[in-house]
Amino acid sequence: MSDIRNALQQRILVIDGAMGTMIQRYKLAEADYRGERFKDWHTDVKGNNDLLSITQPQIIIDIHKQYLAAGADIIETNTFSSTSIAMTDYDMQSLAYELNVASAECAGEAIKQTGKPAWVAGAIGPLNKTLSLSPDVNNPGYRAVTFDEVVAAYYEQIRGLVDGGVDIFLVETIFDTLNAKAAIFAIKKFYRENPGAPKKEIMISGTITDASGRTLSGQTLEAFYTSVAHAKPLSVGLNCALGASEMRPHIAELAHIASCYVSAYPNAGLPNAMGEYDEEPHQTAHFLEDWAKEGFVNIVGGCCGTTPDHIKHIADNVKNIKPRELPVVEKELI
Repeated sequence: MSDIRNALQQRILVIDGAMGTMIQRYKLAEADYRGERFKDWHTDVKGNNDLLSITQPQIIIDIHKQYLAAGADIIETNTFSSTSIAMTDYDMQSLAYELNVASAECAGEAIKQTGKPAWVAGAIGPLNKTLSLSPDVNNPGYRAVTFDEVVAAYYEQIRGLVDGGVDIFLVETIFDTLNAKAAIFAIKKFYRENPGAPKKEIMISGTITDASGRTLSGQTLEAFYTSVAHAKPLSVGLNCALGASEMRPHIAELAHIASCYVSAYPNAGLPNAMGEYDEEPHQTAHFLEDWAKEGFVNIVGGCCGTTPDHIKHIADNVKNIKPRELPVVEKELI
């Protein structure tokens, strides 16, 4: 594969769509999630999508292949919850490293089978515990997890993703910037302790949770960007929580303030009363095409509710549009 920075100067790149949405199409039962290896596991594991990289790797590979065929340049590993902290829900924290290696290998195998050039982004999710907010309304100073514990969990995930062969780290769906900073710290720590390891670019993608334009932990978009800029990321962007229509003003703002590339992969609209997404592929693609024409974006794709059909429409609609040019940032003493 060519250098991704060179590619980003030439064209808008396309990242894949939802993994969970596609897994739901397979209508898997508890036994399918367990496979032979975990048939006697002591807790229910249905819903542990990351486990499928071990028990049903052919399904994960097939989903990646569908996104590659649709035009994705970047495919995300099936590792959104593959940390020891998140896996405690299934008492599978000991599998965290193995899950990341297996998922990265699934993505690599899909690229190998299709022969389509693409980059593998190691998906690093936000965790199910937050460093900035207390889970106990009666004790606002309480935290369910410490910064060091979060760093240790992310470090293990990063080690697995590197050993599995990812090209990029994607710290995504960030609703608490302190969690994201722990992930960034873990990446830096990994390279300090493993100086010979191949260097990977970092993509960062936050989540604006409502019309206030703030993250769940209360930061404005500009504050969020300022908080993570020290990581010198390949890109900063937004994903999840909002559909493209609601995300537009925030992407416009980010395009104005970011000195790096900008990514955007919104949901397929907002969920309906049944929690399902109704936005058609051509509708999502139309929104992202408008953003591209406005010069807002460098990387586009889809999050919850999006499918290979959405990604194909998006890829077709942006393929002839110039990517956003990086602003010239004046150096100044602070």
